[in-house]
Amino acid sequence: MLSKKYLLFLLFVTSCSLVKLGYSQVSDKNATGETVNLLYNLNLLKEDGVIFGHQHDLAYGVNWKYEEGRSDVKEVCGDYPGLYGWDIGNTEYKLENDIDGVPFAKMKQWIREIYDRGGINTISWHMDNPYTGGDSWDTTPNSFASILPNGSKHELYKSWLDNSCAFFLSLKGSDGKSIPILYRPFHELTGNWFWWCKNNATPEQFVEVWKFTVDYYKSKGVHNLIYVYNTSMVKSREEFLEYYPGEAYVDILSFDNYEYNNPTKDNSFVENNLKLFGIMDEIAKEQNKLIAFAETGYETIPYDKFWTKTLVESMGKYKVSYVLAWRNHGWQENEKKMHYYVPFKGHSNEKDFVDYYNLKNTFFEKEVVKRNVYKNKK
Repeated sequence: MLSKKYLLFLLFVTSCSLVKLGYSQVSDKNATGETVNLLYNLNLLKEDGVIFGHQHDLAYGVNWKYEEGRSDVKEVCGDYPGLYGWDIGNTEYKLENDIDGVPFAKMKQWIREIYDRGGINTISWHMDNPYTGGDSWDTTPNSFASILPNGSKHELYKSWLDNSCAFFLSLKGSDGKSIPILYRPFHELTGNWFWWCKNNATPEQFVEVWKFTVDYYKSKGVHNLIYVYNTSMVKSREEFLEYYPGEAYVDILSFDNYEYNNPTKDNSFVENNLKLFGIMDEIAKEQNKLIAFAETGYETIPYDKFWTKTLVESMGKYKVSYVLAWRNHGWQENEKKMHYYVPFKGHSNEKDFVDYYNLKNTFFEKEVVKRNVYKNKK
């Protein structure tokens, strides 16, 4: 039997080797084995290609909702996404449905099915404004400051965190183990549209709340989270790091950006993304982190080469871990327009998406499952 001292030596050597290779390690030192394995295997996967994800893929699509096994992505290319996005807005109040009307019971069921199959789940939180009771987009001044440890809504914030803890702790696979989650709190923090964005918080306040939140999850026994730091579009290293809580509290660096203009006439989406990926890549190499494109898309996809040209060119040769396209909600009654970001069966630009799927360096679920991302490969 190996001595405890020798085992510790092996662990130290392995850890040093991973750092030398530029492999990100989970910031939570008590992370579950499956969570540690997932991040390790994401390091391996990024060397070969990028995982494709889709928000709410199993919940609904254009002109359908809650149909067992259905997916717009699968109906077009014959495979599910490798990554599935979810949101836990409304856990604040222990409601039955999330902010988009998806029943939490179904969400948990899908998250479990995805894990059992070998796919990956990521979660964001469109949290309501604890200061006013308004929604995420209520940017009333002093809202963020109210949840600081000495703030007027700190205890309320903690109670909301408790509800999210209960959610994360309830996520179990058929093997009885906790399901690892790529967790993206306070997303798009460098924007000005959410109550937690930089227009409503100083860097010091944001870092304090981020660290408190991560430490709080750990203190409650939540050890199945991989923490994703997420900005909106920024144009400098200084701007990207201004609110950064530090490498000990972050596992993945990411940003969100959408195409709004005709790519044949305006190449700014590609140019801006390449610049920011370059910034993130530099930081990631210094700190042994992964980088990701946490949200993107071109609403209704009116350009027939968005996937194989625009999206591919916007990531360049950078080793991006994953890219997630936004949801296929369909008709938006309030806005009187269609709202979807991935082709559905019959869409005019199906072919380009299939061509994207067939690229050797794009990974959907079949490839992710083949890699056994929750298994120890060390």
